[in-house]
Amino acid sequence: MTATPPLRELPVTDQAPQERGDAARNRTLLIDAARRLIAERGADAVTTDDIAAAAGVGKGTLFRRFGSRAGLMIVLLDEDEKGEQQAMMFGPPPLGPGAPALERLVAYGRDRLSFVHTHHALLSDANRDPQMRFNDPMMLHHHHIRVLLEDAGTTGDLDAQAFALHSLLDADYVQFQLTVRGQTLEQLGDAWESVARKLCGT
Repeated sequence: MTATPPLRELPVTDQAPQERGDAARNRTLLIDAARRLIAERGADAVTTDDIAAAAGVGKGTLFRRFGSRAGLMIVLLDEDEKGEQQAMMFGPPPLGPGAPALERLVAYGRDRLSFVHTHHALLSDANRDPQMRFNDPMMLHHHHIRVLLEDAGTTGDLDAQAFALHSLLDADYVQFQLTVRGQTLEQLGDAWESVARKLCGT
C-alpha cells in the first residue's frame, strides 16, 4: 500500500515587525483600551472616538497604527488566531497533521465554529470592511480548506468549493443559526461535516 503523502501547509502568520518605543506604547494603549471597552459594552457599542479617548491618544493615532476601525478589530483577534493556526498546522491530529485529510477537514470545521462563536463580535465587526474580510490571515483559512479538499481527492473547482465551505463559518451566519434558528454548535458541526463529506465524495 502506498503511503499517504504529507499535507501541504501554510506558515503561521508572522509576528509584526519591531516598532519604535512611542509607537509600540501607543499600540498597546489602544489595544488595551479597545479590549476593555469591548468587554464592558460589546464591539458594536464601541467607537474609534471611545477607544482613542480611553487610550489617551488622538483618533489620528489610531488610524495611523491600524488603518481603520476594522484593522484594529483584526489585531485584537491576532493572538487567538495565531493559537488556532498553530493547532491546525502543527498540533495533534485530527486537527493537526497526521490524520487523513477528510478527518482533518471535519475537525477543522468543528473547531473553527467554536472559535467563531466565541469571537463573533470582533469577527462580525471586522467583516464589514471588505479589505479586512479577505486579508491574508483570513485567506489562510480559505487556503487551508482548499488544501484539505485537494488532498482528500475532491475534484472540480476547488477554490469555489473552499469558499462555499468557508461561508458556513461566517460569523454572522453562525450567530444567526445559533440565536434565531435555535441550532447548536454540534448541529452546525454536523452540517459542516455533511457538506465536507459530500464534496469529498463520501
